[in-house]
Amino acid sequence: MSKSRKEKADNKMREIKIEKLIINLCTGESGDKLTKAAKVLKDLTNQEPVESKARYTIRSFSIKRNEKIAVHVTVRGNLAEDLLQKALRVKEHELRKKNFSAEGNFGFGIDEHIDLGIKYDVSTGIFGMDFYVILARAGKRVSKRKHASGKFGKFQRITADEAKQWFTEKMAGTII
Repeated sequence: MSKSRKEKADNKMREIKIEKLIINLCTGESGDKLTKAAKVLKDLTNQEPVESKARYTIRSFSIKRNEKIAVHVTVRGNLAEDLLQKALRVKEHELRKKNFSAEGNFGFGIDEHIDLGIKYDVSTGIFGMDFYVILARAGKRVSKRKHASGKFGKFQRITADEAKQWFTEKMAGTII
């Protein structure tokens, strides 16, 4: 006696949630501009941002290899959901089909950080940032952990269609 697909879908372990939200702010150069960008991310998330280095040299953009050119922060839990709601409000809860990856994650960018509710500061300036959302189901950690790692079943993986459905239902969004 096997369960139907519907009964399996009602399972609590099948519930999709936000594993983490990564906010990336690339300045393209190190120095004062990068520290200002880090301050913007710190004000937004109350977490210390991490600096990212350039992978290779691009002379036309005057970027050297291993030069710090971006800052990012990873947010989890309720704060991730709140920040995602704020960012989607800026995008008017509309995303394109191509914003969703095959693994069920999605990302988008905004042009001005002041749209998120942060006061404009003349000395800081205006930065655009990218939001990338990683969705997960319960049990994903089994494949990632160091001790006693196991396989993460195909039925537990999130597809692009499931991510789109979650986005339209949970975040009240529309996909163009």
